[in-house]
Amino acid sequence: MTGAMDMTDVPGQGTGAPTWRDRLLRHRWALLGILICQMGQVTASLLLPSFSADIIDIGIGGEDPAAIWHYGRLMGIAAAAQLALSGTAVFLGAFVAYRIGRDLRADVFAKVQGLALSQLQGFTVGSLITRCTNDVLQVQSMLIMALTMIVVAPIMGVGSAIMAVRQDARLSWLLLVAVPVLALLIGFLTVRAVPLYQRMQTQLDRVNGILREQIEGIRVIRAFLQQPREAGRFAQANADLTGTGIHAGRLMAMIMPSLTAVMQLTSVALIWAGAGRVRTGELEIGALIAFLSYVALILIGVMMMGLMIVMLPRALVSARRIAELLQSPVEVGPPSDPTPLPPRGDGLWLRLNRVGFGYPGAEAMVLEDITFEVGPAETLGIIGATGSGKSTIVNLIARLDDPVTGRVTLGDVDLRQVAPDDLALHIGYVPQKAYLFSGTVADSLRLGNPGADEATLWKALEIAQAADFIRAMPDGLMSPVAQGGANFSGGQRQRLAIARALVGGADLYLFDDSFSALDQATDRRLRAALRAGVGHAATVIVSQRVASIRDADRILVIDKGRMVGLAPHEALMQTCPVYAETVRSQLGSRGDAA
Repeated sequence: MTGAMDMTDVPGQGTGAPTWRDRLLRHRWALLGILICQMGQVTASLLLPSFSADIIDIGIGGEDPAAIWHYGRLMGIAAAAQLALSGTAVFLGAFVAYRIGRDLRADVFAKVQGLALSQLQGFTVGSLITRCTNDVLQVQSMLIMALTMIVVAPIMGVGSAIMAVRQDARLSWLLLVAVPVLALLIGFLTVRAVPLYQRMQTQLDRVNGILREQIEGIRVIRAFLQQPREAGRFAQANADLTGTGIHAGRLMAMIMPSLTAVMQLTSVALIWAGAGRVRTGELEIGALIAFLSYVALILIGVMMMGLMIVMLPRALVSARRIAELLQSPVEVGPPSDPTPLPPRGDGLWLRLNRVGFGYPGAEAMVLEDITFEVGPAETLGIIGATGSGKSTIVNLIARLDDPVTGRVTLGDVDLRQVAPDDLALHIGYVPQKAYLFSGTVADSLRLGNPGADEATLWKALEIAQAADFIRAMPDGLMSPVAQGGANFSGGQRQRLAIARALVGGADLYLFDDSFSALDQATDRRLRAALRAGVGHAATVIVSQRVASIRDADRILVIDKGRMVGLAPHEALMQTCPVYAETVRSQLGSRGDAA
């Protein structure tokens, strides 16, 4: 387990994630208790064969009933102590392992929450789920095994060897043969198993990813009658995982029969070698039985190590995968010395100065030389073709990513110098996909302002054109919301997401194509209500639809990651061919709003 633990000794940059040493030191007293209990139980185990030999040789052989009772009582005490100490060690080991597993899951979850959107491109959703669940479980199970056996196995092996040599040194040569054979066997099987378990975890990621994709895309699959194709994809991924698992399982299944075979052959060899010496009187029967018991304890110690090694390959792979995630540098981390933003409600200027952005390893930049500003009570519309970088601009303003070049400032403060909590108080963000969390309508709306009263909620719903359908529901604000908002239509989810942002009372609102599911009449009413309802706040609206942004104070036109226009609608119609062509394609040759 040492190799696995070393993988995470260096926490990720800026993550504050504790090392394995830190995690274990939190439970130092429990670990000390485990060590004491394990040493005590091993000592008791090593005394039992010696007491047994004394009963046979002194008590029975010497016809001394008092010796039988004496050593019998000692055996009973040693056995009871072994049971109590072993049970305590297992309890403490499980306690420490499960607590570390809990903390590790929390750290993985927190790490995922803190990654920039660009960093999440390198991890699939299925892989992140596997790392937070199955991988942590593998490490946790290995910890339980290690904490309950890591001291017992070597002490029992070495102690039994010493006690066996004390009983009869001439028979000890058999140990020099049996133990190396066991070690070589376990080492060979472990080396073969590590690549298989690594492949298994990757294949498990794929199974999770396909299953998630099929659940989320069930409507599309059914609409295009692709059930057989998707079933085939899942069956193939499942078969690959099963095949690798069977191969690894067969390999690991060889360990216990092989260890048992070596143990039995060693016992047979000992009896064959010791029987003649017992017959000639050179060796006492009790000593031979004690020697056999110590050899059994030695092999049990090796078998314990074997059990740990059976679990080690998969736990090692899982630890590496967790370490890969935890050691990912935090590209959008909190500043060490944050600069506070002005008080909320004063109105803030948003400025982007020569901003550029590109994904790690990409050949071309997504955005280049983007410069604009939006002041209090102003509205900026952003329009462009699919993939032109509109949503990336919003992500930079919300600090879901940081620019590669240039600066994004709010109230003349670089966003990289603002604490995330402070920034969240000043920004109301509505993403492209309107996602609602399970609970009630009121719960969903209060995400941006937990202390909002019902009057504030209804005002936000009125502005977002969502009040009518919420009032029509039997329980109103207490109506249930399914996970993802599945019990609402796409347009209703968008309006609830807009209301959720409005409840916070921000200085800057970001609407990332948030009106796409609305009909034009609702879109028009909502935009009119926004102008009257957000007061001092600056507003940025990203849209594919000209009608949603043509009334903005200025419109930013993006083409292939570059600015090609920044002006009001009428001016752009005269100066920006890209915008004029977009307007004509949507609204006709006159460019009149529908």
